[in-house]
Amino acid sequence: MNSLLCLKEVHTHIGQYHILQGINLDIVENEVNVLLGRNGAGKTTTLKTIMGLTPASKGAIQLRNTDITKKMTYDIANLGIGYVPEDQGIFGDLTVEENLRVAMRKENEQTLQKQEYILTLFPDLKRFWKKAGGKLSGGQKQMLAMARAFVNDSQMLLIDEPSKGLAPIVVEKVMEAIQEMKKTTTIVLVEQNFLMASRIGDNYTIIDDGKTVHHGPMKALISDEQLKRKYLGIG
Repeated sequence: MNSLLCLKEVHTHIGQYHILQGINLDIVENEVNVLLGRNGAGKTTTLKTIMGLTPASKGAIQLRNTDITKKMTYDIANLGIGYVPEDQGIFGDLTVEENLRVAMRKENEQTLQKQEYILTLFPDLKRFWKKAGGKLSGGQKQMLAMARAFVNDSQMLLIDEPSKGLAPIVVEKVMEAIQEMKKTTTIVLVEQNFLMASRIGDNYTIIDDGKTVHHGPMKALISDEQLKRKYLGIG
């Protein structure tokens, strides 16, 4: 297994609050790596720290052989990490087409081919190509947010709570898309819906009170009732 991203004893402060207090992550290439934990555990902050949005105050973050701990967010994005925030981050006044074009780092033949591929993953986006992002349904907005991150040649996607607030039938579509994306990129997924996480995750990391407390193959967690009850409140 090849490691694409490593976090070693990462700490993050937001104002006076010490949010991350020792995060260790080893992200395996071309797999779905799921971050699990209760609300407020530090999962979203972990993604933001990787992207440089809430910079690490201690520890190291390495993408392959490049230290990205102190890099600016735009530099991290240019290294090939796409980010889908919990609030989706689309432009409500721009059409679906314009949202995708704005997200492109380069508008070349390769990117336009990627766009066509994305429209086969999310046919709703093709159907509403000229519709304003703000007029889309919740599920369609989530699809557009994922498409924006995926349209570039990203070696990794960070996706925060993609199933939040979506109907079960839409969650199924999102799951299918993530499984397809995994064929060409590595995915780090924050997801509260354990059923979804267990079905598409290859590996898991549990975060509790800002610390990494457990990690391993998803298959092992599915059958570990004690671990799920202790850290996830399910079982």
